[in-house]
Amino acid sequence: MYQPRTPGYRKSDAQMRWALPDRVFFACGACHILVHAFLARWGRSGMRALWIKPAAGHTGNHIFVDGGSWAFDYHGYTEKDRFLDHTWRGARRRWPGWQASLIELPADILVSEAKSRDYDGLWLREPGQFLHDAMPRAEAYLNRFPAPPP
Repeated sequence: MYQPRTPGYRKSDAQMRWALPDRVFFACGACHILVHAFLARWGRSGMRALWIKPAAGHTGNHIFVDGGSWAFDYHGYTEKDRFLDHTWRGARRRWPGWQASLIELPADILVSEAKSRDYDGLWLREPGQFLHDAMPRAEAYLNRFPAPPP
């Protein structure tokens, strides 16, 4: 749901996309890779990947880790209700009438274009479909954060 402010930014420009700062890269188009890396490193019972799936006619997909009472995405850890409220308010400011559903995704979907396409409205790039493999970049980005709360 992050909207890049990079002048001339085009999602289709692989070099420009790869050159984005890490936080922006994992905010707009690679959030699912970050979630997969997070779950591979710290995943445990009660954690899951959630897709914010916009209602028909709307844009604004995002995938984050649901840890029960907290959420994790490119921002780091946030109280889950606060995260969802912030996300919905921001989307509705940008797109009046915006609505979305929360859909749980299995971890293997996050790194498989083919499997992701089994979900209506979802089409995820695999880590190797970026200019360079995005998984090592996600793993390095996670080093900025402590382990998740209990």
